[in-house]
Amino acid sequence: MPTPATNPAAAPGAAPAEPSAAGLLDRVIEWSARNVFLVLLATLFLIGGGVYAVHKTPLDALPDLSDVQVIVYTDYPGQAPQVVEDQVTYPLTTSMLAVPRAKVVRGFSMFGASYVYVIFEDGTDIYWARSRVLEYLSAAAGRLPQGVAPQIGPDATGVGWVYQYAVLGRDMSLADTRSLQDWYVRYQLTKAQGVAEVASIGGFVREYQVTVDPLRL
Repeated sequence: MPTPATNPAAAPGAAPAEPSAAGLLDRVIEWSARNVFLVLLATLFLIGGGVYAVHKTPLDALPDLSDVQVIVYTDYPGQAPQVVEDQVTYPLTTSMLAVPRAKVVRGFSMFGASYVYVIFEDGTDIYWARSRVLEYLSAAAGRLPQGVAPQIGPDATGVGWVYQYAVLGRDMSLADTRSLQDWYVRYQLTKAQGVAEVASIGGFVREYQVTVDPLRL
């Protein structure tokens, strides 16, 4: 006796079959074919948004990932690093700890020079940070030795060193080329737009020495 065929889809309690990926893709293609105008309009919007993003999005080959920091440089000539640490670096470092939004303060003492790095929280405006450091520097001036004047470093970032050049002279000594760099070339480049600092390295700094004869005093 033949048994009647049963339909699995009509079986009670059976879950409905999920649409396959091919069927979903067929529906998308069918909808796109029926709404050509909407598809073209969406394509134009995407192209326009891409062109706008290309022109407006800032691009940088070397993105600045450094922290917002202000460098305080103090010249204390002729003093040993330990003396610079005790009389200059330590007073400045303790004063900079109270600067608003400062998260790290680092001090470095060298022979005749002191460097204090004040690192601020992310998102801090650099000009606001520099003005706050200036305020606290004026308050800390009374704790420093007489004649010592701290200075704020240039308005530059950790990736600000973008160009290096050399001053050469066929018939000039190293002292002459250094004087040419310090007194002429450096000032001309500093006037260029976007230049924060022009630093001189190498050569011999010209100086005048006076030798006193104690027998003639």
